[in-house]
This record gives sequence, structure tokens and C-alpha cells, in this order.
Amino acid sequence: MKPGIHPPYGPAVFRDRAAGFAFLTRSTAASEKTVEWEDGNTYPVIDVEVFSASHPFCTGTARVLDAAGRVERFERRYGGRG
Repeated sequence: MKPGIHPPYGPAVFRDRAAGFAFLTRSTAASEKTVEWEDGNTYPVIDVEVFSASHPFCTGTARVLDAAGRVERFERRYGGRG
């Protein structure tokens, strides 16, 4: 790798504020906020809005849309095909 052109790569905590889930990994993302992790060390923390712990698809709370009903409603409203 060329020196000086890559962002620093180090430990960071990604935290889902909605679900209270966090994990420690390595990343090039930077943050001014820090958090004390379970091992007693302080790491930068990146807060995310949607994560696997709170996303409706991953948690099984996703709703299935009624596509057939929408097509029928469209045809009633704007006339059938041909």
C-alpha cells in the first residue's frame, strides 16, 4: 500500500441506538464520540439508525404488501387493460 493515501484503520464500536445492540470491530470510519467497552478500553463509537438488530426484515416484523389488491384497485380506478 502507498503510504499516506489510506484512512487510518482501527477498532471502532458500531451501536444501534434503537435496539441497544453494539459490537466491536475494525473500521476506517471515524467519530468524535467514544464509549468504554466491556474490556475497559475506550473506542470511538459510530451510531447507526438501522441495523440487523432493529431492521423489520431481520427481526421478522416486516409486513407483506398486498400486490394483487393494489393491481385490482388500480384497474377499478382507471379502467381495465384494453
